[in-house]
Amino acid sequence: MTDRQETGRLYGVGVGPGDPSLVTVRAAELIGKADVIAYHCARHGRSHARAIAERYLTGGQVEERLMYPVTVETTDHPGGYRGALDDFYQEASARLAAHLDAGRDVVVLAEGDPLFYGSYQHMHKRLAHRYPTEVVPGVTSISAAAARLGTPLVEAEEVLTVIPGTLPEEELAARLAATDSAVVMKLGRTFPAVRRALERAGRLDDARYVERATMEGERTGRLADVDPEGVPYFSVAVLPSKVAALDSHGQPYATGVPTADETPADAAPAVGEVVVVGTGPAGPLWLTPEARGALAGATDLVGYTTYLDRVPVRAGQLRHGSDNKVEGVRAEFALELARRGRRVAVVSSGDPGVFAMATAVLEAACTDPYRDVPVRVLPGMTAAHAAASRIGAPLGHDYAVVSLSDRLKPWEVIARRLRAAAEADLVLALYNPGSRSRTTQVGSARDLLLEYRSPQTPVVLARDVGGPTERVRTVALAELDPADVDMRTLLLVGSTQTRWVRRGGGAEVVWTPRRYPEA
Repeated sequence: MTDRQETGRLYGVGVGPGDPSLVTVRAAELIGKADVIAYHCARHGRSHARAIAERYLTGGQVEERLMYPVTVETTDHPGGYRGALDDFYQEASARLAAHLDAGRDVVVLAEGDPLFYGSYQHMHKRLAHRYPTEVVPGVTSISAAAARLGTPLVEAEEVLTVIPGTLPEEELAARLAATDSAVVMKLGRTFPAVRRALERAGRLDDARYVERATMEGERTGRLADVDPEGVPYFSVAVLPSKVAALDSHGQPYATGVPTADETPADAAPAVGEVVVVGTGPAGPLWLTPEARGALAGATDLVGYTTYLDRVPVRAGQLRHGSDNKVEGVRAEFALELARRGRRVAVVSSGDPGVFAMATAVLEAACTDPYRDVPVRVLPGMTAAHAAASRIGAPLGHDYAVVSLSDRLKPWEVIARRLRAAAEADLVLALYNPGSRSRTTQVGSARDLLLEYRSPQTPVVLARDVGGPTERVRTVALAELDPADVDMRTLLLVGSTQTRWVRRGGGAEVVWTPRRYPEA
């Protein structure tokens, strides 16, 4: 018996975006000396990858044409579209394995990069653990598109998101709104949905279109001007770097738009926009995609300095921090910036409509000279919901939200509202319970609520939820100590139906049943 013949090697070779001169030296070497050249193609039999690599073929190699049985999601295969492709990949990998077992080296050609939305990866997953394998990277269509546009794709700390156009339209819009820069792949028949998603995300004006980058028939331009009927699969949508589009003052670089000196004296000044953004109780994990996109797209950020510090610094973006007690001044400042044409994000913690900046901005926006300034409010995770999630579901039934701060309303009003909520047997979320200058409110609220609730009623003390010093614990109402409460603490006071249970491992859970006893 002779020794088993050594197997051939598998190579996944990226041939770049289209121009044969962009094939790497390593890729060209391997293509030239391979025993077998394999490539995927549709039923018409033509392969873009083979066309790119043709100048490097020797003519003496075995060619394996891996022809897809379907190219759209319509098939009579019993397993549907996915089943048809799985069978195809299994059969194709078996054909390549036969060559490898015979000691032949196999190069699988891949447009762009083999492991970036490439057909090669399906062969790799089925063969790389069985045979010696090398993957040769290639220039991606993303890099080619950015080069052909001549515009930076990302700079500094910007984030690039790569999105397949086949995602649902709402998911596309959410991801486009949340990122700094983006490339949407696989256009073709998905183009109308991608265009609508860009518009919904407020990014259509920034979007660029690249068709057949580095290939014959290349086309670039504004995506908004593209006829959807003529968009091929080999095209991408690009949202370039925002930093590249702004100068050091946050203003756009010259793009053919008249400068101040060229603008007629009687021309109306451009009007910007104010977006009041809720950042949640802490950190980026609590941001919605829409809020993240608004913060990234603003020319100016306005807010309480502590909250501004949670937002990443972006080149070209101006930040205007101030003290927490000048909300009205801050609101008017933001509106005045917008009157001058700026895109302003007013940063608010939690949800901006819950004891936060939305009210101050809208109050000022309803007066002259700001009535015509566009104002939007973007919701955020409010502290009550964040705190409740940490302990269970104490807000599972009806509840009331009350601020204990008597800086803007008399304590008599607060006490009357607490009493009404207690008589109605509502769970209570108590915001702004105490501070250095307000030390009596928590004790007064506790004593008032004890007139209506059992001393054992659970009270959740949630401090700095989502932050580095987060602490969430539960005490009985009678044992609530005002000294344990500060401005960063939120209180959740249970109703008569709220349960306080210790589960396995000692974990405490607080929850309020959805069904009331009389129901």
